[in-house]
Amino acid sequence: MATPVFAPMLVIPNGITDVSFYTKAFDAEEIRRFSNDDGSIHVMEFSIGGATFHLHEQWETKLVSPAKAGASTVSVNIFVDDVDAVVAQAVAAGARITSPAQDFDYGYRQADIVDPFGHCWQIQKKI
Repeated sequence: MATPVFAPMLVIPNGITDVSFYTKAFDAEEIRRFSNDDGSIHVMEFSIGGATFHLHEQWETKLVSPAKAGASTVSVNIFVDDVDAVVAQAVAAGARITSPAQDFDYGYRQADIVDPFGHCWQIQKKI
């Protein structure tokens, strides 16, 4: 059996054509893209340092974006070398800070942000 790989799928509203936030904020690399006839994104695959995640337009009967749901129900947590630098880069790309970077007594420096599509991200480093 192959080793399982966790690859979250973030749901975005229909009609989205620009998701450059992820390349600007996290230096994500676009692996592949499937577009709709109108040029909007149906599915995209990204990699951040070898970790894969997907974007998928919402399906009204199955998957909805945070905007449609009224909130995000999951946080995508990424480990980085410099929490403050990544948070600053993400804010410059359009993220909103919901919890500023701070050191916690359990040994992590963490910050929470929300991306332009409503997805929650926790940026963290073991200290």
